[in-house]
Amino acid sequence: MDFGGMTVDERIRLIEAIWESITAEPGQPELTDAQRLELERRWQDDEANPDDVIPWETVYAESMARIRK
Repeated sequence: MDFGGMTVDERIRLIEAIWESITAEPGQPELTDAQRLELERRWQDDEANPDDVIPWETVYAESMARIRK
């Protein structure tokens, strides 16, 4: 697919809209064993280190700044 006519912001909005439409549907796919283990590992890490986090707003802002460079 060629998205050359779309700006980065337009493509990001398209991705977000597609993702929202997928997550709104019932019957989400099952996690693999590897995904389940990784989620468990991350949850345990978060429980052990509750102050070792980066707010979503910071992550988003830094990601958008990298994209726009």
